[in-house]
Amino acid sequence: MFNKVVLIGRLTRDPELRYTPNNIPVCTFSLAVNRPFQSNGTNDKNADFFNCTAWRKQAESVAKYVSKGAMVAVEGRLQTRDYMDEKINARRYITEVVCDSVVFLDTKSSTSDDAYEAKKEDDDINTGNFNNVEDDLPF
Repeated sequence: MFNKVVLIGRLTRDPELRYTPNNIPVCTFSLAVNRPFQSNGTNDKNADFFNCTAWRKQAESVAKYVSKGAMVAVEGRLQTRDYMDEKINARRYITEVVCDSVVFLDTKSSTSDDAYEAKKEDDDINTGNFNNVEDDLPF
């Protein structure tokens, strides 16, 4: 038997980090994955939305380094669970991706001022623009 899922998409909300009663980190997030086709002949692309769960160190890393809008690749398995909704006296089913691995394709820091400044410095070096070189060089 084989149960493997690989998805690339963007987080639809900030990840939520919680801890089990045994102090095991668990992080939940929702992933929007664009469909590879357009609907009804329009330019609008549809997306599918997947609930994802990461555990332990992976959970802490996801909560620390990604936020809403970040692009990630997840690899894991589909899992279905159910519970009784007492309010309407009905059984509810949840299908989610339990992540074995989450790869950050962009991060919170990729939009920060520090990242912009580092990119600008790299561009200056590559283009030969050394106007911002400070006078305290050791040679």
